[in-house]
Amino acid sequence: MLDPVSNPAIILVSDQHLDVLEQQFWRYSREYDVRCVRTAMEAKHQAIDVLKGGGQVALFVLESRLADMEVYPAIAKIRESVPTARRVVVAHWENFRVDADALRHGQATGKYDAFLLMPRGIRDEEFHTAIIDLLNDWAATVAVPEVYSVRIVTPEQDVLTLQLRDYLDRVGAPCGVFHPDSDEGREVLGRHTGEPDAWPLVETFNSTVPFVPTSTRDLAVTLYGRPDDIEVDQVVDVVVVGAGPAGLAASVYAASEGLSTVTIESEAIGGQAGTSSMIRNYLGFPRGISGMRLAQRARNQAIRFGTRFFTGWPVLGLEPGRDGAPHVVRTEGGDVHARAVVIATGVTYRRIGIESIDTRIGYGVHYGAAMAASREMEGGDVIVVGGGNSAGQAAVHLSRFARSVTIMVRRPDLAATMSHYLVKEIGFNPRIEVLASSRIVEGGGAERLEWVDVEDVTTGEVHRRDVRGVFLLLGAEPHCDWLPDQVARDERGFVLTGRDVPGEAWAEGRPPANLATTVPGIFAAGDIRSGSMKRVASASGEGASVVSLVHSFLE
Repeated sequence: MLDPVSNPAIILVSDQHLDVLEQQFWRYSREYDVRCVRTAMEAKHQAIDVLKGGGQVALFVLESRLADMEVYPAIAKIRESVPTARRVVVAHWENFRVDADALRHGQATGKYDAFLLMPRGIRDEEFHTAIIDLLNDWAATVAVPEVYSVRIVTPEQDVLTLQLRDYLDRVGAPCGVFHPDSDEGREVLGRHTGEPDAWPLVETFNSTVPFVPTSTRDLAVTLYGRPDDIEVDQVVDVVVVGAGPAGLAASVYAASEGLSTVTIESEAIGGQAGTSSMIRNYLGFPRGISGMRLAQRARNQAIRFGTRFFTGWPVLGLEPGRDGAPHVVRTEGGDVHARAVVIATGVTYRRIGIESIDTRIGYGVHYGAAMAASREMEGGDVIVVGGGNSAGQAAVHLSRFARSVTIMVRRPDLAATMSHYLVKEIGFNPRIEVLASSRIVEGGGAERLEWVDVEDVTTGEVHRRDVRGVFLLLGAEPHCDWLPDQVARDERGFVLTGRDVPGEAWAEGRPPANLATTVPGIFAAGDIRSGSMKRVASASGEGASVVSLVHSFLE
């Protein structure tokens, strides 16, 4: 039996049916400190005791009818004491229908994470699947890992260390960062045979000797290999460039249809969507799913059908095939020859263009959600710049750690750019405020970002705010400078497909197929395509749809 003092706590709250919950959660008692109380106030006091003892609370489970207060006020008190814990409301089967109707609004606005029917007997695995999903989500985003796939040793948390941690978070590889004088640090240093005092030093699960990477690419190559591992004389059916939702869907469906498929990703599997802490409106996941977990499941699914993935190697060029010759996708790690190519490189976040901000990237300034930096915002004030879904999801996640989160947008509100469910969730989150009609014009600090100047775009008035961090999610810029001129693009650089292709490029007066480009055998799907919706579900749909066009072309 593990030491309960060191185990994360699960706190069960019920007056009438505590015995039922206690019996159901007995299976977790080996690895969690399961505590049972009858009132919400007792639950709050138990949580405070756990925190004072240096522990963590992973989950609260509250019956829908409590002895001392209504559920919503109870959840508010619990959230105030432990904002990082997941919150579940369970209803006794006699009250389920009535309470579900009354409390549904709370789940839609993010007050709690799941509403479940209390189990009526043993082995209610549907109930426990929901519980395990929430514990998994908590462990991936809050808890310190118990087992490390990668260990990083460094005397200071520099920009490269943060990039490595963020990459590992996105690929779902638990990592730990240790000082050279720690026990773990000395153990890793003891196996290092290279230059001394070179940092960060990295040890992976599949390397016997620690090494000093100069970029995330070095780490990716160590974990996943190089594109030139592919046999030189092999021509694959399709190369998918980019492993965001569109590229992953194309990889799954192409391989499942029997096409030999290679997918190349310059960074981490999942693309921008992989950095989302929680996607709540993706079909089939009623409790939501993190972008990282969605991406990893899709990757595993594609691998099961035979897709080969290579990460950490940006594509540098594409040479269209002529007279029946295959297309050639060029990377620094080698060339891949393919009969068809799917462009699914997605978009990158637009730079803010303020030197004092951009020079502090990694030191309080982060482009994208930067999951690895979230824990470092604990107790601080942070700003999220951007009004899209990614910005909203980042703000909700950061609110679990930061004292306050400000979403800053130049528009009057979020309604035009963010999904309604997120706008509601943000509106009901006491730690998040929306600062409309505003923009950052300057920033500064000693070693890291400490303050920003904010301008009201309607009045021109400027005021200074102290901040722990700024997260920039500023719209979309296409990532396709590597494409040849033969692939037509719009004025913003997005790839043109179907009827959007200029008329002079139509063959025999007919436009290309919906996802086909101006070059036969080269297709585009997802955010990189001109006119795309910029949503995970639509990108996945295009990635799946493009495979039928690839099949038709290959035939």
